[in-house]
Amino acid sequence: MAKPMIRVNNGTPSRWVSEAVLFPFDNRSIPFIAGLRLHLVSGKSPGKKNPIVVAAGEAGAPDDESVRFYGTVIPVDGELRMWYMGRSTLDDPEEVGGQLRVCYATSTDGIRWEKPHLGRVEFNGNRNNNIVDLRGGRCEFAAIPVLYEPDDPDPNRRFKIVFESGIYGNRFAVAYSPDGITWTESPNNPVGPVLEQTGLIRFNGCYYVNGQGGSHFGSGRKMATFASYDFEHWTQAGCLSFRRDNIPPRTMVEGWNAGEQVHLGAGLWDRGSVILGVYDMWHGDPSDDRSRIGMDIGLIISHDALHFYEPIPDFRFIPAYEELEAVPGKNPTISHGQGMFNIGAKTMLWYEAWANPPVQVRLATWERDRLGYYETFASQDPHLISCPIELDGPGRAFANVSGLGNNAELHIELLDERFVPLPGFSGDDSAVLNEPGPKNESEAQGLRVPVVWKGGESIPGPGTFRVKSSFAGIRKEDVKLFALYVSE
Repeated sequence: MAKPMIRVNNGTPSRWVSEAVLFPFDNRSIPFIAGLRLHLVSGKSPGKKNPIVVAAGEAGAPDDESVRFYGTVIPVDGELRMWYMGRSTLDDPEEVGGQLRVCYATSTDGIRWEKPHLGRVEFNGNRNNNIVDLRGGRCEFAAIPVLYEPDDPDPNRRFKIVFESGIYGNRFAVAYSPDGITWTESPNNPVGPVLEQTGLIRFNGCYYVNGQGGSHFGSGRKMATFASYDFEHWTQAGCLSFRRDNIPPRTMVEGWNAGEQVHLGAGLWDRGSVILGVYDMWHGDPSDDRSRIGMDIGLIISHDALHFYEPIPDFRFIPAYEELEAVPGKNPTISHGQGMFNIGAKTMLWYEAWANPPVQVRLATWERDRLGYYETFASQDPHLISCPIELDGPGRAFANVSGLGNNAELHIELLDERFVPLPGFSGDDSAVLNEPGPKNESEAQGLRVPVVWKGGESIPGPGTFRVKSSFAGIRKEDVKLFALYVSE
């Protein structure tokens, strides 16, 4: 019997997924609210310094001078794999310029990383290093988003990479690998225009790569996206996916480095019913002096992999203040790659800070999926209603919620597509979440609390319904709703 699947009909090109995630900050999946206020959660608290998890190598290593994370983290076969870039003090600076080599690290928990001896590329007289064999391991790269597709019928194409290299005049190129370590370039390289990229995704059968594409849309850094159905033939015209330079007084600032901009596009996390993206919030100085910029990391979302928006404009998802080893006298500056995942009870995001060499990879964490929440503020009946959700078989619902108690409850009902309450799942038959009596650690922390109605725990299917969640009790202001899940 085929597994049931879910489709979130939020007005954009939807697809069948095994689990739908409804985040409060996704106002297309949760379009209706009353008496609720949205908050986003920063990946750094005042006084907190996020840890370094991948540092520069020992003297003589291929990454002993600097480590850059314009790369990727992907879970593969029960472990995390990281592709990052490094440069060595043994490299000739006049030969490599601003380019770096592709390096590799692995982890089981996202915190402790190892640099395995891959034995593929000779460096410093031996092959005991973690250099990936892409273009012979030379220092020729500036950005390297990687995609893993284990179901690709060609095992030699299960890992795919889009890279920016000085060898092609910074036009983007592609390569393939069976293991992510030894790569074969496309004979058609370069396949696209100049692009400093970090985001790579496959959505509804089409590949999308995004990056810093100011040259395609006038002056200044903007996020541009290009598309391909076979990873070989890419559009040479880009989609203007997100910009920050179009709001006065930003529009009055001139100069390539001045004003508010989007640096490096966005690293993407596909959650099935929504795509999360992290991007660099470039804060340029009116003088146009590049050395005086600052940069935080912001949050954007999309439902089609082409058009993105900020749930709360200018919110610093990871603020750059108090970074370790920040350059004295300069504005703090951090930058993203593509690496955001749930690992156990945590959501993890890897990023880098610009500083005097060595630049190193850092880690920001949240409680699992607790990136933003709704809470009550001024209504007798605070509640939300989702967009239509379609099932092709029975499903289950779960809530990521905190603050529950005898006087602080979350009531969950099901409505039909026309907002009519469904018998057995609404009114007196609503599910009431207060103190659920946890059966496992996730339930104990409120990260995934089962929703059980008087009509049962299963949502009948096939069919289409909406979820209504109401905040109730004399202490309803204690309740914080971080996510609703509908799964198989």
